[in-house]
Amino acid sequence: MNKALFPDVVVNGETISSAAIAAEAQNHTAPRGKPGMAWRKAAQALTIRALLLQEAKRRGLAPDPVELAPGRFETEDEALIRALLDEALSIAPITEEAILAEWAKDPERFRSAPLWDVSHILCACDPRNEKERAVAETRAKAILGRLDGDAKGFAEAASESDCGSKTSGGYLGQLGPGDTVPEFEATLRTLPDAGMTQTPVLSRHGWHIIRLNATALGQVLPYDIVRPKIVQALEKAAWARASREFIENLAQGAQIRGASLEPI
Repeated sequence: MNKALFPDVVVNGETISSAAIAAEAQNHTAPRGKPGMAWRKAAQALTIRALLLQEAKRRGLAPDPVELAPGRFETEDEALIRALLDEALSIAPITEEAILAEWAKDPERFRSAPLWDVSHILCACDPRNEKERAVAETRAKAILGRLDGDAKGFAEAASESDCGSKTSGGYLGQLGPGDTVPEFEATLRTLPDAGMTQTPVLSRHGWHIIRLNATALGQVLPYDIVRPKIVQALEKAAWARASREFIENLAQGAQIRGASLEPI
């Protein structure tokens, strides 16, 4: 490893090794061909972690890990950082004026879930089986190549589907968020009404040709219904700002070499 390109980081005399940064870099995204960006993000994350742990220890805080999920507990470092932020940060109560102002920016943002009127053709396969996947993809592409794009042609082609919906022209009815597999739903969100996928979409069930017949947008929700969500979002944003300011203050009084806390 080139030490000049990927140096150790030192925070107030504490060394964070290049190996630790390389391991952390796997958790950060970067544009293709720019691995250095993931490295810088990882170095920054570990620098912030070191600053917080050092401050927690300076204050004499003791870790008290809590259960995050059945059988899964915080690490001692995670517990220390949580204890530090609980002690060091405070935010002002969110006012009714601020909540109303956030809602008034665009009430249209707050809607009930949409409904998609959907048809599909399935060429089933086990996507983990390379040969089976390739055969099913070839079949799906052949069906797609014969489609005219209209609803009648789609319904006729659906007789070749491996889904029980083939008896109703591939019609799945109205689906909402979470009603289908993630790959299928992600595609629905990109299609216009009466639009159809230009290439087959792979899911755990096989290859899909998807037609979005129509979309029913959710209804705009009244203020009283969305108010708790707005409060939660404003509190989260306030905590994020307070955390950034706290970390910036720690960094100003620290000696850091090999990493920057400037936005990446």
